[in-house]
Amino acid sequence: MASTKIERKYLAHFIDASFGTGSATPNYIRLGADLEEYNLELNPDIEVSKNILGDSTIKHNGYEPQSSVDTFYAVTGDALFETLSAIANERKTGDDCKTTVVDVLLTESGTVTWAYREDAMVVPTSMGGDTSGVQVPFSVYYCGNRTKGTFDLTKRTFTATASTVSGSKG
Repeated sequence: MASTKIERKYLAHFIDASFGTGSATPNYIRLGADLEEYNLELNPDIEVSKNILGDSTIKHNGYEPQSSVDTFYAVTGDALFETLSAIANERKTGDDCKTTVVDVLLTESGTVTWAYREDAMVVPTSMGGDTSGVQVPFSVYYCGNRTKGTFDLTKRTFTATASTVSGSKG
């Protein structure tokens, strides 16, 4: 039986645009409208050492995952743009940059195969851009507390189904 490649459009990434507002209801926005590429860089923390006998030891200390959104256009009324511009303009730090992200794998029929939510820091890296429009590129630093669950695409809500899966070092 031949294997079928999963198309990139079925791996979805959502950011809660309500950030540190204390809102009980997350406002998950799907990334991708202006992105040609989005990678969750796991950045594994690996130590390799070799003893005097020539034997190698590998110690895996965890991950320091992060992502970069290099193309994010400002759109009037977009909740994520409003939050990112407030962070950039007011030079906010710390808890004001905290939110959650959800990574979801879908089938061709739109069924959720798996979903994971994780705490994250979202930090704008610049504001401006070229003549194509105002841009606010940003970085996402995953902070741990990764939880498996389900994601309702219509309501854009995450429901945990298990305890914390694993954390990053951050």
